[in-house]
Amino acid sequence: MTDTAERITPPTVTVGAACAAAEPAEGCSPTAPRAEAIDPAVEALVRDVIAQVADKWTMLVLEILEERGTLRFTEIGRAVGDISQKMLTKTLREMERSGLVTRTVHPVVPPHVDYALTDLGHTLGEAFCGVWIWAEANRARIEAAKAAFDAK
Repeated sequence: MTDTAERITPPTVTVGAACAAAEPAEGCSPTAPRAEAIDPAVEALVRDVIAQVADKWTMLVLEILEERGTLRFTEIGRAVGDISQKMLTKTLREMERSGLVTRTVHPVVPPHVDYALTDLGHTLGEAFCGVWIWAEANRARIEAAKAAFDAK
């Protein structure tokens, strides 16, 4: 394990009521038959969304803003932990570009900038609740598998 990996402490995740009550979307099962062809434009959009949220920083920022509400840049950075200012800036800009967060600049000295999830950002958080629930439910199995693999 590297020094960096040992220093990273993931934030405590509390699954919200909306997430805990979420039911899988109809037809989302990988074995569910498809009645119609996939629209190439929708497929491209899904690929773009997956590319963005597959980034660990986006998911962590999304979860932190979902749990804590509107935060300043430095508060987000502290909550995430081991993230550079450059990477946090890049992540927040991409999230803003995708309509997931709003950036509000307050005209004071020193500058005060707040970030908050948009309605779209909240819906993405709800859509990915299943990942958090799955990770929590399977944590021991995942850790055991990693330990067995590393012991080889």
